[in-house]
Amino acid sequence: MADMPARKRIGLVAHDQKKADIVAWAARHLKVLQGCEIWATGTTGGHIAEATGLPITRLKSGPLGGDQQLGAMIAEGRLDVLFFFVDPLASMPHDVDVKALLRISTLEQVVFACNEATADFVITSELFGTPYQLERAPHG
Repeated sequence: MADMPARKRIGLVAHDQKKADIVAWAARHLKVLQGCEIWATGTTGGHIAEATGLPITRLKSGPLGGDQQLGAMIAEGRLDVLFFFVDPLASMPHDVDVKALLRISTLEQVVFACNEATADFVITSELFGTPYQLERAPHG
């Protein structure tokens, strides 16, 4: 059984071309995000914190290990939701890390939003601010 507390533990990441989008998104959802524990990859976290004043624990830059740090947090059950604004038209030199994040998020039942529309639906869901329990069979 996976348990998510009412106060969600979230990760924020954005490709270079999507950093302005995630900053604007965070500003629009500031009230909800103020009630969350937030981690972000280095540059993304810096931009969001500067624009919104949100307390954000900054990890390394994504390609320098930040994506892997988020993956480890997911594997350890320390993240509930990952907002990763992906630019599908840009080449991704660390594509393997992105795929690994998607794989571990799926395996561990972490909510994963990779575009603004999905992120809007997730953060405005009535489930977002409540405890959530998911019963599932253990995996190997």
